[in-house]
Amino acid sequence: MNTLLYFVVMAAAFMGLSQVLPGFRVTGWVPALFGAVVLAAVNAIVKPILFVLTLPLTLVTLGLFLLVLNALMLQLTAWIVPGLRVGGLGTTIIAALILSAVGMVWKSATKESKAKD
Repeated sequence: MNTLLYFVVMAAAFMGLSQVLPGFRVTGWVPALFGAVVLAAVNAIVKPILFVLTLPLTLVTLGLFLLVLNALMLQLTAWIVPGLRVGGLGTTIIAALILSAVGMVWKSATKESKAKD
């Protein structure tokens, strides 16, 4: 149930970004929900491969290249999902930062506390 709610929250974040961020467009809830699912899949499958390939660049930039890597994953998602458009590198990086923050807040809020025995 938490996973389904996570995708709904991320879809709401997609819809919110389309209202406040110029250059970020989602045509409705269905593309937003599909975009949230595709972004999760891309982050689970493609991102680890690219992370390993770009590890030297990430180390040289002290981790800042991970922002670009997140933006690339969002751009790939926009390329796959019809009805989702992200224009420009700056818009993509800002949107990726906001979506990452929403995901972190959701994971933090729904984390189960470990009971000490």
